[in-house]
Amino acid sequence: MSADFTELRVKMVDGQIRTTDVTSAPLIEAFLAVPREAFVDPSVRDLAYIDEDIRIAGGLDDSRFLMEPSPLARLLQLAEVDAADSVLDVGCGTGYSAAILSRLAHSVVALESDPALAERAGAELAGLGCENVVVVTGPLRDGHAGKAPYNVIFIGGSVEEVPETLFGQLAEGGRLVSVEGRGNAGVARVFVKASGIVTGRRAFNAAIKPLPGFERVRVFEF
Repeated sequence: MSADFTELRVKMVDGQIRTTDVTSAPLIEAFLAVPREAFVDPSVRDLAYIDEDIRIAGGLDDSRFLMEPSPLARLLQLAEVDAADSVLDVGCGTGYSAAILSRLAHSVVALESDPALAERAGAELAGLGCENVVVVTGPLRDGHAGKAPYNVIFIGGSVEEVPETLFGQLAEGGRLVSVEGRGNAGVARVFVKASGIVTGRRAFNAAIKPLPGFERVRVFEF
């Protein structure tokens, strides 16, 4: 028997998102509208709304995941996206986060390093009519300078450090949201650029899966 995805979507919002201090009405409406099942493999679509990360690519050592709904919603709320914003979605995977952002922002650049995931994201987003999203392929830590600066930069996985390149692509008054640290040591932070200077603050603890390419550069000491 196939799942009733509309009912599962409502249960996800009521049981996983509203209960974790997500109160933004436009954001909640976006989660209710976007079919999460479209962004996972057909074999696991009945599991699309569980409160866990879902593998979308890779093996044991290089896996990529669709982020669990609750931390994704909390991070997007932290970004305070509005209808005039241009957004860079770093590590868009199969496109789910970009589809949510497309309902909140003026435009979205969805950056993905894995060509197969980028192709999948483009197809799914086009199928949903997300005409304000452009999918681009390239190294995640490099961002996408071609359409910078951005009002919002969202990093869709944990990182060891946020590279200066991404801070350089923030517009004045722009916000960058990321999770720094792995596992239970992960901390959600929001960075804001004011008068050309970027400052950050801690928001909440967040254990999410890492994104590749954001490892801290090791410095040898003598």
